[in-house]
Amino acid sequence: MSLIYLAVIAAVGGIAVALQGQLMGGIDKQVGTLESVFVTYGGGGFLIGIIMILLRGGNLSGLSQVPWYTLLAGPTGLVLIAAIGYSVPRLGLVAAFTILVTAQFITAAVIDQFGLFGADIRPITLSRIIGMLVMFVGIWLVMQ
Repeated sequence: MSLIYLAVIAAVGGIAVALQGQLMGGIDKQVGTLESVFVTYGGGGFLIGIIMILLRGGNLSGLSQVPWYTLLAGPTGLVLIAAIGYSVPRLGLVAAFTILVTAQFITAAVIDQFGLFGADIRPITLSRIIGMLVMFVGIWLVMQ
């Protein structure tokens, strides 16, 4: 796959996360964080379940072959969705996502550095450290 194609897919994901954050924030303000997580995961789970059944017959037998820790993707997704739903209406989209992306970047750098959870080892470089420092400056500027 070309780098441009992959970058477009990543950008679409970023747009979806920002839209989801705002939409979930609206649900959170009206009915609560747990309810916004339920609507998000319930609606998304229902839709992907139908798509999975239609396209692949709903076969999950391959899950027995993945490492146990990969199944933590669901619970960590709940934490992510709850954090977005709760923080966006209280901090605003820009502040919440600046903090969220900075935390993602730092966590990803640690995972890459040590090859955690099956990741390829990609050492933390000086440019990555500078990037993280710039992101901290970005958080400070956004919060002013």
